[in-house]
Formats: sequence, structure tokens, C-alpha cells
Amino acid sequence: MIDLVLFAGRILLVVFLYLFLFAVMRTGIGLVRGQRRDAAIWCLDVDKGPRALRGLHVDMLGPVIVGRSPSSDVVISEPYVSATHARFTLQGPALVLEDLHSTNGTLVNGRSITQPVTLRDGDEIQVGDVVMRVSRR
Repeated sequence: MIDLVLFAGRILLVVFLYLFLFAVMRTGIGLVRGQRRDAAIWCLDVDKGPRALRGLHVDMLGPVIVGRSPSSDVVISEPYVSATHARFTLQGPALVLEDLHSTNGTLVNGRSITQPVTLRDGDEIQVGDVVMRVSRR
């Protein structure tokens, strides 16, 4: 009799473990899908600039630094570009551009920015002689 109770207990333990693992896996997959859908909606395309940069496409999956420094995400090797010139940041569904106190400034649609700016689909950003366009997918 005791053997039957122990066997039933083992079976129940295995069933609960499988249910727990299934619930954890389902939650994890849902989080990954949600991050992909929300995070990859913004992208940056270089329209004008040095030949090496023209046509560059960057999906915004996190903060993106633009500058002359080799550690920047988008490296612009021009004398008018600061080492860390500007930063794109995702804030919820919005994309925000911040000038990082660069010497020559950052332009959004032809206007110089002095504080963080929330970007819209199709906005044109100019850093030095490089012109980039942001878009939503």
C-alpha cells in the first residue's frame, strides 16, 4: 500500500514539474516576442555622407551612439563630428535624439537642437556632413 502512495506521489511531482516548466517557457517566449515587436520598430538609414556610410541601415534595439570615436555604434570619421556626438534612445514606443554637447551641434529637419527631441517617422538628422533619416517599420 505504501508503495502505491509513493508511486502516485512521484507521478504527481513529475506532472507538476512539467507544468511549471511549460509555464516558464511560455512566459519567456512571450517576453522575447514582445521585445522584438516593440524594439525593432525604429530604424536609421544614412542618406548622404561618405561612401562607406551611404546606405547604412541600423535597427534601433537600444541606445545608439553616433560619433567619431571607434567605440560609437555609427562611426563618422569627419573633423566636424565630436567623439560622442549624439545618442538615439528608445523611450517606450518613442525615439529620442539627444545632442551630447557636441562642438558643432546636431540638426533635426534643418534646426539645431539643444535638448532631447522626440523624433517622428521621416525626420532627417544631420551630424557634420552626414544626413540620416529615421523611420518606423
